Amino acid sequence: MTGPVSFADSLGLAGLRGATLTEVDAAASLQHRVDRKYLVLLLTARWFVAALAPTHHVLDLGGRRTTEYHSMYFDTPGLSAWRAHAQGRRRRWKVRTRLYAEDRLCRAEVKTKDGRGATVKHAYTIQAEEYGRLGTRAAAFVDDVFRSDGVPVDTASLSPAAEIRCVRAALADLDGGSRVTLDGRLSCHRGHAAAALRHDLVLVETKGGPRPAAADRLLIKLGARPISLSKYLIGQALLIPGLPDHDVRRIARNCFHTLVCTEPPVVLW
Repeated sequence: MTGPVSFADSLGLAGLRGATLTEVDAAASLQHRVDRKYLVLLLTARWFVAALAPTHHVLDLGGRRTTEYHSMYFDTPGLSAWRAHAQGRRRRWKVRTRLYAEDRLCRAEVKTKDGRGATVKHAYTIQAEEYGRLGTRAAAFVDDVFRSDGVPVDTASLSPAAEIRCVRAALADLDGGSRVTLDGRLSCHRGHAAAALRHDLVLVETKGGPRPAAADRLLIKLGARPISLSKYLIGQALLIPGLPDHDVRRIARNCFHTLVCTEPPVVLW
């Protein structure tokens, strides 16, 4: 009897040339970038990957071509970060700890938007055991980024707000300096509440310069359209009753479903 098909097999990642993490980071680390997001059917994602094979490499980690991501997001008691995104403010921020599960690598990350709408990401490596909290070193890092970027928040007011889990494949155009990620089996968790993206859908993100790259043009050709979607934004909208209505409601209704969550959360709120 065969087991469930892996996300890597579903996408046909075996058909791409592999690249090391060093190669991908050297060519397309893109800490300052423009992100474009698309929700596509799994079959469309497979066609997309096959079409990129001549120009893109897939991140290969010792033969493994996907990574399980756990991301714990932090917010103020009044959900200042969530509300800034929901209201579409040009200057906004996110704070998270991210665990690369198979490799036990962990980072504290701060993402901000500059005045032109580009995403700026700052990262600081921490111990895997620190996932889900902001220890002394991580808090100092976040506060430094907030001060330098003019964010009127300090880490003393932040606490864990939601966790996002997914399986990710990363593709890079090593010559063109752009990157594509494909997230599947995506779920949102808050306490014992959970919701998940439909298994036949994939969240595709292109990360490049101000002009759409070849990957964006290909997605448009395949019938996809860019959407404004924050995994943290939609997760909170799904799991916290009574939040103000906003544009992600339609996506939430059509593309996500609630789960019965038996696994205890990493951090209890």
